[in-house]
Amino acid sequence: MIAAIVSLTLLGAILGLALGVAARKFAVEGDPLIDEIEAMMPGSNCGQCGQAGCAGAARAIAEGTAPVTSCPPGGKGLAAALAAKLGVTLDLSTVVDEGPKLAQVSEEICIGCCRCLKVCPTDAIVGAAKQIHNVIREACTGCGNCVERCPTEAVAMRPVPVTLQHWVWPKPESTAAA
Repeated sequence: MIAAIVSLTLLGAILGLALGVAARKFAVEGDPLIDEIEAMMPGSNCGQCGQAGCAGAARAIAEGTAPVTSCPPGGKGLAAALAAKLGVTLDLSTVVDEGPKLAQVSEEICIGCCRCLKVCPTDAIVGAAKQIHNVIREACTGCGNCVERCPTEAVAMRPVPVTLQHWVWPKPESTAAA
């Protein structure tokens, strides 16, 4: 029994060392600009920009195939930060920033068809077939995929309600010295 333990320990140590060496030798260098842009993005991977996720959107923005305004959850703040990072001029009058929104299910007209469950990228909608569904607010990214799929229009996007956990003290208005 001791021989088996010692041999497995040695085998594990040798294979672990070999994997560590291989990881360093065959490491793939990424584009640091893409990594920086991806770090700036919200990370919800919702697909509202038309890309597979935030990594794809960051790659497209860095390559110049997508505009810096292509991330709806990021809003005007992200678009301005990306434009400053990339040195691009930006007209924010075309960007619609309605603020964060969450999906909400109207229980009166939900038929429990489960179509919204299948398209939610974060599994924020809970429920079962022929049962009323509900949305986990902390998991909802506000992508709106569920709104498009609901046949009875039971799902709607609503502004994030102000609660004690989400309330932010408003910034003071600047007083102009005349």
